[in-house]
Amino acid sequence: MFLSSESLLIILLVGLVAGWLAGQIVQGTGFGLIGDLLIGVIGAFIGGWLLPQLGIHLGSGTISAIVDATVGALIFLLIARLVRGGNGWRARLGRSWNKRW
Repeated sequence: MFLSSESLLIILLVGLVAGWLAGQIVQGTGFGLIGDLLIGVIGAFIGGWLLPQLGIHLGSGTISAIVDATVGALIFLLIARLVRGGNGWRARLGRSWNKRW
């Protein structure tokens, strides 16, 4: 398989934007340049596979690829947060509950 430099640049740009958007939505901050890129590229794979399986087709083009990758990145981050646990609302609730008693 041959990837032109333009195709690789588009893939990296879509991954970076999607990772940044997912970081803003889920956590409120980004994950840094490399973290956003990795999350976006993983999200692109998840979104590119899952959305057509569910019968959701958003069209073609760069904006559609960014939306697909962002949805996939959000799913990835939410699953990672569920698996990792601890840093969510339960940990904050536990600390505030313990301070009262």
